[in-house]
Amino acid sequence: QVQLVESGGGSVQAGGSLRLSCAASGRTFRLYAMGWFRQAPGKEREFVAAINWSGSNLYYADSVKGRFTTSRDNAKNTAFLQMNSLKPEDTAVYFCAQGAKPFSMNADSRKDDYDYWGQGTQVTVSS
Repeated sequence: QVQLVESGGGSVQAGGSLRLSCAASGRTFRLYAMGWFRQAPGKEREFVAAINWSGSNLYYADSVKGRFTTSRDNAKNTAFLQMNSLKPEDTAVYFCAQGAKPFSMNADSRKDDYDYWGQGTQVTVSS
């Protein structure tokens, strides 16, 4: 059974940084793309960033491009989301997700491309 556990969320002032981690277990981590999504109160879950299975392809939402960086450590079965220059509008619950197809070269942005999700971690940015 696949399990994804996020950590690293918290409260920070605008301009600050946080690093989210997503520890995965249950299937061969290095074969699958990893994605990050977020959901603010009253809003739909939206794509943030993704990295393909080999780490050769990265993709970011326009709203976070240049501020957020995603990476992965296949030896530790962990994906990361480094968030810099945080803004109040980044406040949301952040979820990691694992791609549905092994060896996908795409860093997918659609929720349907992911079949396992973490429980989420809260990020709050104050002005």
